[in-house]
Amino acid sequence: MSKRKASKYKIDRRLGENIWGRPKSSVNRRSYGPGQHGQRRKSKVSDFGIQLRAKQKLKGYYGDVTEKQFKRTYQEASKMKGDTGQNLIGLLEQRLDMVVYRAKFAPTIFSARQVVSHGHIYVNGVKCNIASRRVRPGDVISLGKKAKEMALIAEAQSLPEREVPDYVAAEGDKATFTRVPTLDEVPYPVKMEPNLVVEFYSR
Repeated sequence: MSKRKASKYKIDRRLGENIWGRPKSSVNRRSYGPGQHGQRRKSKVSDFGIQLRAKQKLKGYYGDVTEKQFKRTYQEASKMKGDTGQNLIGLLEQRLDMVVYRAKFAPTIFSARQVVSHGHIYVNGVKCNIASRRVRPGDVISLGKKAKEMALIAEAQSLPEREVPDYVAAEGDKATFTRVPTLDEVPYPVKMEPNLVVEFYSR
């Protein structure tokens, strides 16, 4: 599992958007970028820059996954039938850490990844500590015994800023991934543009 060393909210400030919709995001207070040059006037962005920004935003939203992992997911999406952008979103939403996050078993995608890697999550009754594991429709995700008592889980389930989406049926300490969602079904707090990500990698 890749470990994020820098503050996750620097991603927000670098992009100038509150990509997770969190009240704690520093973008809510400072809309300019981080660092000593953050308040410089922004120059016109090229087509490449727009595509790169769309990729960084989507990659950051899913827990700032490594470039190697993200590109591999894109390549898999491009080989599937149908729209590559839609396929990419579907594959990212099938990650185990994302399903844990969607089920409100963790307050952030980063804590969801941690809960998985520490062995607190079961898939169809079998412990799994691989955050990138592909969850299939019908798979049941459940919390381990220790996780049920964690304050982190209780905090996540009480968060008012996000709801469990229709494609995850959560009930108590269990959640079923019912189907692979389309782009318009995914509850992003900001606009995501997977079509620009496809253009970026198709250059």
